[in-house]
Amino acid sequence: MKIYSKILISFVLLLAITPAFSQSIKGAVMFGTNVSQVDGDEVFGFKHWGFNVGASAIIPLKNKNWSIALETIFSQKGAYEKYSPENNDSIPYYKLNLDYVEVPLLIQYNEKNVFTVGTGLSWGQLIEFKEIEHGNETPSNNAYGPYNRNDLDWLLDLRFRLYQKLHFNVRYAYSIAKIRTRSYTKLNSNTSWDRNQYNNFITFRLIYIFNETVPTKKKGKSSKKK
Repeated sequence: MKIYSKILISFVLLLAITPAFSQSIKGAVMFGTNVSQVDGDEVFGFKHWGFNVGASAIIPLKNKNWSIALETIFSQKGAYEKYSPENNDSIPYYKLNLDYVEVPLLIQYNEKNVFTVGTGLSWGQLIEFKEIEHGNETPSNNAYGPYNRNDLDWLLDLRFRLYQKLHFNVRYAYSIAKIRTRSYTKLNSNTSWDRNQYNNFITFRLIYIFNETVPTKKKGKSSKKK
């Protein structure tokens, strides 16, 4: 097992058992998918699918409608193009996988225990990449290849309660700093250009919050239970 996998598992276990030690801090686990593209790679569309899985600690602030969430997640991003865009032979086939261990930090607002909105930043470390172009894998002597080891994203987050402590989460994220600068050359031509590249992705997840107070209604009166 790679050292990065051991680190991820350790953080997941730590955050998952947080509720056992504190009634104020909430612990959560999440599982879902990223739908992503890389802006600046000359292929277009959210066509790459990857895992988004991890755990979170949610810390209520003095005003209980507000909280801070710290996550540790494994997140797969990248790009995919099966066919040549617009019959341009410069990229007849392209697939990019970027695997990150990420630590998002968000500030969140809870509206009547029904939905939660939040925003924040996420630092990610690239642990592995794989790039296939024209049917050939890009050679590299390290796990990062030509890509920056670190990725800093801005996040916009929305979470809905589905049932009891189970929530559905939609998140949009975009790289603040470039992940790569690449030079392109048009086939059969001397034309060339440089483009900065950025991660651009949407996340869909299920989130289970362990020691959350769940609103209930009984005999026409509102009550709460854990």
